Amino acid sequence: MELFGILILVISFIVLLLIGVPVAFSIGIAAVLTMFVGIAPMATFTTLAQRMATSLDSFPLLAIPFFVFAGQLMNRGGIAKRLINLAKLMVGWIPGGLAFVNIFANMLFGAISGSAAASASAIGGFMSPVMEKDNYPRPFSAAVNITSATTGLIIPPSNILIVYSLASGGVSIAALFIAGYLPGILVGLSLMVVAWFYARKMDLTVGESVGFREGVRRFFDAIPSLMLLVIVIGGIVAGYFTATEASGIAVVYTLALAMIYKEIKMKDMPRVILETVEIVSIVLLLVAASMALSWVMSYQNIPQNMSDFMLNISQNKFVILLVINVLLLFVGIFMDMTPAVLIFTPIFLPVVVEMGVHPIHFGIMMVLNLSVGLCTPPVGSLLFIGCSVGKVSIGQVIKPMLPFWLVMIITLLLITYFPQISLWLPSLFGL
Repeated sequence: MELFGILILVISFIVLLLIGVPVAFSIGIAAVLTMFVGIAPMATFTTLAQRMATSLDSFPLLAIPFFVFAGQLMNRGGIAKRLINLAKLMVGWIPGGLAFVNIFANMLFGAISGSAAASASAIGGFMSPVMEKDNYPRPFSAAVNITSATTGLIIPPSNILIVYSLASGGVSIAALFIAGYLPGILVGLSLMVVAWFYARKMDLTVGESVGFREGVRRFFDAIPSLMLLVIVIGGIVAGYFTATEASGIAVVYTLALAMIYKEIKMKDMPRVILETVEIVSIVLLLVAASMALSWVMSYQNIPQNMSDFMLNISQNKFVILLVINVLLLFVGIFMDMTPAVLIFTPIFLPVVVEMGVHPIHFGIMMVLNLSVGLCTPPVGSLLFIGCSVGKVSIGQVIKPMLPFWLVMIITLLLITYFPQISLWLPSLFGL
């Protein structure tokens, strides 16, 4: 019966995706069809409805709509422009400096907004015409923007790390946030290395030089935006407030900053709120459907069966982590990050924990792994956003993106097999 249920789950889910059913509905329908194997229809609908409602009754989950709202305010509130000016000041003088500016600005904006999509849209929308004006090839500019936007998913605050905390059964959000700093910075630096080699090969221009007085002005102009990171992360680490409370503070601070900058007017607020509601409703529907599917998988003993299967393959931790990485890279090609984290965390986490892998280390590894999928066709959302903003086709951007993909995979392996990259900062802060 268990094997039949697993087949129904896998086949129905794949078929629904192939015929174009949205991911959230594919997950929900697959869960219902699987439950029909051993439970009456009315009991199935009642049970899954209860599971979906219960999964959303979570205080930590409230952080997601607040951080999304803060990200929308940042996107419109002039913060991206100020962070780009700061990035030009810090790295614009390097050969191929505008590529460095794009990467560094994405790291800053992604870290503050917590959204890779917002980062790719805001930074790419500003940087693409500037880079084109300085004779940077459009496909290369788009590749830089798309891959560097993923750093915002690892450098805190990050919505997907909150989702992982929920799926893992309560891993500390504060510890996950702190753990994301070194891996996120490492990804950004590795992308800069590729950009530097490309700039040398193509003899790309050096960015504009900035005088001392203008440099000081740009630095102080960006400080209020950067203070959001200090307030949010510092407050969480110091124990002044939880991640959920920090998300509310982020909204208040960002709104005040946008009003001070006079980039957002009260008449703009209904549109900003509507866009936030649209994004949050999609995310929470995915969360509810995925948590229902996770319960169905537990009912069918899928996590236990998968654990037994993988441990039969090898008792070597490094081999198991490599197998999981390969599977997740394949999953990331076809599935968005949120449902992938919610579905596969309950399957793989018990396996790696049994082998001595820390849940925080595995969470960072998993998020970085699935970030690669956001840049990969056919489902990669960042790929579509970056190509749209950069005004290039997906076919044009694939070739210049290959070296960036390669260094992201190398960085993933480093983070996988050197856990202290993820765990050193949390241990330093006693988390």
